[in-house]
Amino acid sequence: MAFRGRLRLAALALALTALGGVALAAEPEKPQTDKPQTDRAQSEKPLGVVELFTSQGCSSCPPADEFFAELAGKDDIVALAYHVNYWDYLGWQDTLSTKKNTERQYDYMRSFGSRSVYTPQAVINGRSHVNGASRNEVDGALARMDRTGEGMRVGIKVSRTSDRVMIDAGDAGNGPADAHVVIVYFDPPQMVQIGQGENSGRSLTYWNAVSDIQTAGMWHGKAQRYELPMTEIAKKGGCAVLLQSVGKDGMPGPILGAAFIRKPDRL
Repeated sequence: MAFRGRLRLAALALALTALGGVALAAEPEKPQTDKPQTDRAQSEKPLGVVELFTSQGCSSCPPADEFFAELAGKDDIVALAYHVNYWDYLGWQDTLSTKKNTERQYDYMRSFGSRSVYTPQAVINGRSHVNGASRNEVDGALARMDRTGEGMRVGIKVSRTSDRVMIDAGDAGNGPADAHVVIVYFDPPQMVQIGQGENSGRSLTYWNAVSDIQTAGMWHGKAQRYELPMTEIAKKGGCAVLLQSVGKDGMPGPILGAAFIRKPDRL
């Protein structure tokens, strides 16, 4: 009798377990919402922006390119490499150079009141330039500008949904009132075997090589949102947004804010 009672209890427990499983499986799924996803690291102000002007045909550039690779790996620095084409006559055509890159360096030359361009040149926060191969000069300029209020003064937050990217530029307070919203597209890191010229025979890896530069809008000192289609961003290796003031002559000025929109980290 006791044995049959225990048997009935076991059968009842098994039935309840099976019913519970059916009930769990039949519970309706909660609807999914397409809420913006924000990268926490992209919501903060970076230490600064380093724009390296370099060339595969320049014998002085490999040390700068190696140092730049370190900068490109840091989350608190927006590092962009502009390959220029004016050294191509030395025997090797830079595979990553563009006319826009060279024009940007010449625009900086005029903005700084310089008489010539050179490589490797590192422009820091759009405010000054130093030898791009000198760790002390680059790090020193970033630290000095951060102390003196010439670093990133306007916060930029990047968020995204499945079909768009939102760029929220903050308020300037009593600061500058106008700037361009500049989108800079760059390639994933890639290794290039150089066949001729001053670096002939070397295999060098290049990070964040700029492929295109576009102005997406104007910022007038107040908090404002800008939207980009995700399809356009997905076509590129990576991209960054720069909030850059522009002089009356149209030349690039100080960079007030910056953030990565998409940052590839693979070879």
